[in-house]
This record gives sequence, structure tokens and C-alpha cells, in this order.
Amino acid sequence: QVRLAVSGGGSVQAGGSLRLSCAASGYSSGFACMGWFRQGQGKEREEVATIDLHGTTRYADSVKGRFTISKDGAKNTTFLQMDSLKPEDAAMYYCAANPNYGYCYRAASEYTYRGQGTQVTVSS
Repeated sequence: QVRLAVSGGGSVQAGGSLRLSCAASGYSSGFACMGWFRQGQGKEREEVATIDLHGTTRYADSVKGRFTISKDGAKNTTFLQMDSLKPEDAAMYYCAANPNYGYCYRAASEYTYRGQGTQVTVSS
């Protein structure tokens, strides 16, 4: 059974940083794509960043230049380094992954595996 364990959320002041981790277990091959999504209160879930098997990354315009997605392919783990956090970044953050035949879809619902959320709170 594939499981994505998410950690690293918390509360910071605006301008601060957090680092999220998503560690997969139960899957021996590399994922075609791993991604981060978020859902703020009263908002729809949105894509934050994705990284594919080759290390190609994609970011939402709202986080470009501030967030960095990376991965440890050998461990099927992805990280989201979040710098210069803004109050509008506050949300529940989710990790998702697609098997090695998948793709970096923009919608979290298209991903085969999804982890639990971790709350990020940013105070002004």
C-alpha cells in the first residue's frame, strides 16, 4: 500500500520560511510526478508546484521565485521550501504523486496517490 507522509507545516510570520516534506512508502519505482497543492479557507484547491521524473519543475505564478520544489528520487521524497511567505500562502498543503506511467496534472484529483494535509499559517 502506497502512503505519502507529509510533515513540516506550522505557523510563521510574513516573510518567514517553512519546509514541507512528503515521504512515500510502499512504492519501489520512481514516481512520474510528485506535486504540492494547497487549499485556503473558502478557496478551491490549487496547484502549487510539481516535479517530474526528470526533475522538471512547474510553479504556480503566485509562488514563483519564493517556493522551491525538489526531490530525493532514491527515497521517493519531495520537498517544498517556502520562503518569503505571505498571509495569502496560508492554507492546508497536500502532497500528491503519480506512478511511473503518470503525468504532472494540474488537478490534485488526477493523481493516483495523495497524502494528508499539513496546515501552514502565516501571520501579518
